[in-house]
Amino acid sequence: MGKSKRKDNKIKDKKFNNKIYIIISIFNLLISLSIICFTLYNYDVYNKKLDEKDNLMKEYNDIEKVYNDKNKENILIQTSIDELKDIDNRTETLKQEVFNLAKELEQDIKDNKSNKKIAYLTFDDGPYYLTYKYLDVLKKHGVKATFFTIGSNGEKCYDNKSKNCREVFKALAEDNHTIANHTYHHLTYNRFVYKSANNYITSLKKQEDLIKDKTGGYITNITRFPGGSGTAGKLKNSIIKKLRENNYGWVDWTAQDGDGGALSNKTTAMNNLKKSINDDIEVILFHDYSYITLGILPDAIKYLENKGYILLPLFYDSIMVNK
Repeated sequence: MGKSKRKDNKIKDKKFNNKIYIIISIFNLLISLSIICFTLYNYDVYNKKLDEKDNLMKEYNDIEKVYNDKNKENILIQTSIDELKDIDNRTETLKQEVFNLAKELEQDIKDNKSNKKIAYLTFDDGPYYLTYKYLDVLKKHGVKATFFTIGSNGEKCYDNKSKNCREVFKALAEDNHTIANHTYHHLTYNRFVYKSANNYITSLKKQEDLIKDKTGGYITNITRFPGGSGTAGKLKNSIIKKLRENNYGWVDWTAQDGDGGALSNKTTAMNNLKKSINDDIEVILFHDYSYITLGILPDAIKYLENKGYILLPLFYDSIMVNK
């Protein structure tokens, strides 16, 4: 009996050991499979990382190629214009970088290295209460423009005496348009501004101080002669010399809708504008007192953009600014 019992115990021990062996083998197999799966997973992750790296390098090389090929218009359209539209929270450094790109694009256009065009929308003789409506249209279309401002309209809006038009200066600055100097005494320029070169500079400086005061420090260094530079007559060269001494550039215009004269309707205004657009870089003259120009402004913007023009605000280093 004792031998039989010991034999049974050995058989039981052997079966138990076999079960333990099988369990350990299965466990080892699972571990091995886990290791293989983990290795394969990491290998796949590694390959994906390599692919991501290759894609990043390709993107970098593509960007570098665009830059090295001097495709300034692509950079300007795809990035810089968006920055201009949302520049309220951006720095003056970024704004200058945008203008630097615009300057390079201007030169590329002049050298026939680019098929893009630039149009500078400029508005003279304001601000008016109507100017707010112009700002609304420009904001809606994501366009920055240039406003050649004067002071002789007075503190109360010329077109709405119950409103203070000095407040419009701040609105222009907050919307990041270029505020330019059309002399303080524009409305009486024949009696004062064009009496001498010194008178011009006196009027220029008075308007400069007004702009600084009403915007909290905006510095302008672009002017437009009241009536255009031809109106200065024999004083033109001496005024230009004084402007250079005061680090000012000056701008006339290359296109217009005729709103400075007897303009009867929007159809005539739009036709005038289309007929005057001939160059790859245009400085367009409007007046922000004109309801007719306000009426065609959305169509004018669309027309220019469809013709391939990028719409920008003027800046001192532009080749369109005489210095």
